[in-house]
Amino acid sequence: MTHATDNVLVTGFEPFDGETVNPSQQVARALDGTTIAGQRVIGASLPTEFARALATLEELIDRHRPGLVIALGLAGGSAGISLERVAVNLIDARIPDNAGAQPVDVAVVENAPNAYFSTLPIKAMRTRLLQAGIPAAISHSAGTFVCNQVFFGLAHRLATRHPGLRGGFVHVPWLPEQAARHADAPHLPLERMLEAVRLCVETALLTPADVHYAAGTLQ
Repeated sequence: MTHATDNVLVTGFEPFDGETVNPSQQVARALDGTTIAGQRVIGASLPTEFARALATLEELIDRHRPGLVIALGLAGGSAGISLERVAVNLIDARIPDNAGAQPVDVAVVENAPNAYFSTLPIKAMRTRLLQAGIPAAISHSAGTFVCNQVFFGLAHRLATRHPGLRGGFVHVPWLPEQAARHADAPHLPLERMLEAVRLCVETALLTPADVHYAAGTLQ
């Protein structure tokens, strides 16, 4: 196991499913080279491909040895920032990835646990976002596409190789220009997404233990 540095790794995804932009990629690129709570942010883009996404993430972790990893993805139609709680060991692709692959009912990692919980302080992060007037919720499903694959692969790596590190997944909604093509679905401007992710990173760095309050759902 390599020694972690003061780097923070933030990743996004390339556009997929016919979209020409992906706000998660734009946020990661905008944060690259910035400093949050005294730590340098490495922003990078992952391919939206099952065969390459995890390998790219692992290469980034090996190269930069971050002490915190926050992977971002797009959840079109969501009403705000979705702080993912659970990664499941399942790929069940409703649509093909950018390479045309569409695996169904396969494990992310063979002989691994069925699920992992995020090690980010997601309730503290939600509280901070709401205080800033940014819509945010705890999500209990990151889906079964490449986002969940990366979330589970990251969680498995942290649990088996870097137990002292923290990491997790955050979904962002459509940009206004994307939402306009989807019956004016919920959206956030890029500037608000940037603010949200900065606050998430800062909160994760400064919060050693998550807060405790009810944030579950009935369905």
